[in-house]
Amino acid sequence: HVMEQQALRGLGGVPAAAAQTSTAGGEFAVDKGTGGNAGGSATAGGAAAGATVYTANCSGCHGQTGQGQPGVFPPLAANPVVNGPAADVIKIVNGGLTTPIEVNGAKYQGAMPAWHGNLKDAEIAEVITYIRSAWGNTGGPVTTAQVTAAAK
Repeated sequence: HVMEQQALRGLGGVPAAAAQTSTAGGEFAVDKGTGGNAGGSATAGGAAAGATVYTANCSGCHGQTGQGQPGVFPPLAANPVVNGPAADVIKIVNGGLTTPIEVNGAKYQGAMPAWHGNLKDAEIAEVITYIRSAWGNTGGPVTTAQVTAAAK
């Protein structure tokens, strides 16, 4: 599991409020808080819920403030892909990324797991909406319907 791997590499740091609990199926349950995006609309509540999903699942690699890790995991802050077409970000989050990537002239070699099937489509929409609006990013919100359609 991603969080176990992060903890082994010393990349944890998830606050207790966002801690995950293992379920019998080997998946993680995330306390999304309130204001979710389950209905498919993109709202400020979706970004707020996305912050919780981000802290629990993404911050160990990409950093709490989206700065990434040099040479390994790219920054999400000021990232042209994050700020670009929503379909590109959805594709990466849904399917993962196992090839090297270049962001703002720097190369990153780390692999990202596919989150489709590990997170609900609503959670993926929420976290993408969050990263596209956090740390000075200017990408627009993403809906659950967009994530579901892209996974087909």
